[in-house]
Amino acid sequence: MLTKREQDIREQVQIVTMDALVPKDHILRLVDEAIDFDFIYDLVEERYCTDNGRPSLDPVVLIKLPVIQYLCGIRSMRQTIRDVEVNIAYRWFLGLDFNEPVP
Repeated sequence: MLTKREQDIREQVQIVTMDALVPKDHILRLVDEAIDFDFIYDLVEERYCTDNGRPSLDPVVLIKLPVIQYLCGIRSMRQTIRDVEVNIAYRWFLGLDFNEPVP
């Protein structure tokens, strides 16, 4: 018997946390638990001006992007950016929300 969906579920609105969408055993969760990336802020603090210039990109995000690329076997940074745009686990690891553009 052929069953056809009567409504398009892609237009559904649901309340869900990004944390709930990333599997508990995902490799990026394990990395995030093992490494506290906040030390990067101390390393780069003197390179940024506090009272002049444009807002910077988050240096932790810039370090985590190649980590994703290496761990997930992605061959180019352009492909990594395209994958981050659609992969919830990558966005979760970088701390980006659903609508935030990828740097």
